[in-house]
Amino acid sequence: LALNQTQHCKQLEGLVVSQVQLCRSNLELMQTIIQAAREVIKTCRKTFSDMRWNCSSIDLAPNYLLDLERGTRESAFVYALSAAAISHTIARACTTGDLPGCSCGPIPGETPGPGYRWGGCADNLNYGLIMGSKFSDAPMKMKKSGSQANKLMHLHNSEVGRQVLKASLEMKCKCHGVSGSCSIKTCWKGLQELQDIALDLKNKYLSATKVVHRPMGTRKYLVPKDIDIRPVKETELIYLQSSPDFCMKNEKVGSHGTQDRQCNKTSNGSDSCDLMCCGRGYNPYMDKVVERCHCKYHWCCYVTCKKCERTVERYVCK
Repeated sequence: LALNQTQHCKQLEGLVVSQVQLCRSNLELMQTIIQAAREVIKTCRKTFSDMRWNCSSIDLAPNYLLDLERGTRESAFVYALSAAAISHTIARACTTGDLPGCSCGPIPGETPGPGYRWGGCADNLNYGLIMGSKFSDAPMKMKKSGSQANKLMHLHNSEVGRQVLKASLEMKCKCHGVSGSCSIKTCWKGLQELQDIALDLKNKYLSATKVVHRPMGTRKYLVPKDIDIRPVKETELIYLQSSPDFCMKNEKVGSHGTQDRQCNKTSNGSDSCDLMCCGRGYNPYMDKVVERCHCKYHWCCYVTCKKCERTVERYVCK
């Protein structure tokens, strides 16, 4: 969808009123958010390609199936990744000059070490966080829609995603000097790639805390279900509903099952045939792979390779 007119904002499915208003006043920003949505789909599927739940239902966004609709730990991951991705993409778009409302991030206040100097164009994390949270959190801040428990959960997990994004800001440098001597390094603050952020969030997904919506005084709060003597930590992903094991197809709970999923016969991890196939067994099949081979270096300065075909045995779940 080409967003070059404000009336196009209403054509975007699933937006709430405040998101449509943000779209109308920031058409270029919406193009960046659409790009972020594509990145979320690609990154989520790659991050969970070795798990029974492989993020396939994210393609249906914003019309999620029950695996992402019920307040599960899968939902927690997707909301956290989405919030991080939107702010990440906006921060990077400022750096590349794709957004007229922002530019490079600020030069850090601290003095770099000897042989280092601040330069380049830093990712504008602050602008990304402000505009990203305005968009990401808008549906949860509406008074009428959805359960209060779900909204609190999504707001919390979105903030966890942004915290992981903040923590990924690191010093990046480029060398300068005679004949590549690197006598001076120009440095700036840049964000890690979204895939690295997703892997951090996956670890939080694996150790996520189940919570309940419980009255405390005059208000209700989300507190850990099994250890409700402590408040929820700001750094942990939380969920309200337990997930199925995703072994068998069951649309009522949003499970696609693992039949015909590829598995790894030699792995001990989540992609192993034992775990992926839930004990049902697996079928082998032969697959042809084309690879570069017999590569030669030519002076100066290029490499030529031939293409070789080999047959490998792969396995899919019964």
